Amino acid sequence: MRRNKITRILALGLGIVLSLTACGSQAQTETKASEAAETTAAAGGTQAAETKAAETSSAAPAAEYKDTMNIAATAQPPTLDSMTSSSNIADGIAMHIFEGLYMMDNTYTPQPVLAESCDISEDGLVYTFKLREGVKFHNGKEMTAEDVTASMNRWLQTSAKAKAILGTSVFETVDTYTVTMTVEHAASDILILLAAPSQFAAISPKEVVDAAGPEGLQEFIGTGPYKLQEWKQDQYIHLVKNSDYQSPEGETSGFAGKREASTENIYFRFVSDDATRIAGIQTGEYDAAEDIPLERYDEVAAMPGVNLHTKTGGTLTLFINTSQGIMVNQDLRLAVLAALNMEEIMYGSYGNPNLYILDPGYMNLKQEQWAVKGGEEYYNQGNAEKAKELLAKAGYNGEKIRLVTTPDYQEMYNATLVVQEQLRQAGFNAEVETYDFPVFMEHRSDPAQFDIYITSNSYQLLPSQLSVVNPGWAGLDVKEVNEGVNAIRFAASNEEAKENWNNLQTFLYEYGAASVLGHFSGVTATSQKIENFEFFHYPVYWNAKVAK
Repeated sequence: MRRNKITRILALGLGIVLSLTACGSQAQTETKASEAAETTAAAGGTQAAETKAAETSSAAPAAEYKDTMNIAATAQPPTLDSMTSSSNIADGIAMHIFEGLYMMDNTYTPQPVLAESCDISEDGLVYTFKLREGVKFHNGKEMTAEDVTASMNRWLQTSAKAKAILGTSVFETVDTYTVTMTVEHAASDILILLAAPSQFAAISPKEVVDAAGPEGLQEFIGTGPYKLQEWKQDQYIHLVKNSDYQSPEGETSGFAGKREASTENIYFRFVSDDATRIAGIQTGEYDAAEDIPLERYDEVAAMPGVNLHTKTGGTLTLFINTSQGIMVNQDLRLAVLAALNMEEIMYGSYGNPNLYILDPGYMNLKQEQWAVKGGEEYYNQGNAEKAKELLAKAGYNGEKIRLVTTPDYQEMYNATLVVQEQLRQAGFNAEVETYDFPVFMEHRSDPAQFDIYITSNSYQLLPSQLSVVNPGWAGLDVKEVNEGVNAIRFAASNEEAKENWNNLQTFLYEYGAASVLGHFSGVTATSQKIENFEFFHYPVYWNAKVAK
């Protein structure tokens, strides 16, 4: 399929070395500056934008600042209950409301936030957390051990990642400001899991946790620098400054260190249309616009008064239903993988070959510890004839294959349209079902309502945190995955852990559970009037302020 053919398909459709140990881990990761420089250099012709940003940052600060910051977000989050959400937009907003015992600094090292310290028993099974005193929730109540114990035990039960990895672990109250966590097996990644930004372990008042039902938290009350003022469905989320906020100590770094709550009001406005977000950042209607389409990178970089912040972010990944429906047939799943041409898919999604990388690895390619090639023979085959042979072997009779997607994330939507065409050429009866983001998330989470879907997934710190090994993500629940995760976590050395991850990644491809399509970069645009904005794992606004 030539690129002009990809364009026609889309038109029809439209109309990282990381070695980690608990309590004192060390990590190496790309800094924001190096990531931005690397991606900008790859994009070509955008050095002026970086120079413009540097000149702005060296300018004298404005004397007066706005009391309101307007952010154009790509979609309405399905929830702000971070423990149960796998949505980047949900976790990114929730980070401003909630805090955890530990959170990541910009080297992805866990740092205490609501905890003051952590001691680990000699056998590695008991973690004792001393809590900060005098920290208040948004409702005025002081945070104590009973709140932490209730919140963390709920996290262990409701977070699919925590439940899958930490199993029978339990938190218990020792005294007013001390809690313990007892784990079943000693492992090197416990604090990293507690501090992970995806499905992060947010602390809420005990009474709020106790009132949470099957649908999650009924109130979003945390200890963070901002509190929820209003959620107007399909329009915006309004956060207001927490005047009683007590910041952790230390230099601002990632999600750790000092926080200012520098702007009185933050509005996350739901703007799914790319052109509207871009026009709004250009006119000043929005102070920040998230998820700028990479094909418009150079255009936005050239706009006066606008800065771009770029970060290599994760993988665009295709997931196949292994638990229900027609795709339980492994030969059908392998036929899908045989048909996929990743160059066509990634070009159709991002429009610029310099802004994506083709590689079968699920982890950050700069993480030497986890950058492996397992299963690469199943990656980027683009072999329609092989796919047809596998369809015949499977006894396929033209049954409908449902590809569910959402136009709220253009890269996911565009990729789905290209995959649909590739599957049709291989003999599949592939049909696209399109929903707004919250409904898409409902379908994605229910194996009865999809056969295939594509999502853009942020890099995780550890293989055990990947959505692909989480049975609650796409229904993959086989012993080989659980055994593989345990082999990684309890390995005797980093080398053994890497080999075990390579074996597990190979199995995922051989089983036909999913496939990485490619690695993408994320871009957020901000007004040059914004100061102290940081693009870490998610955009961070709590220290940011906008000059008048």
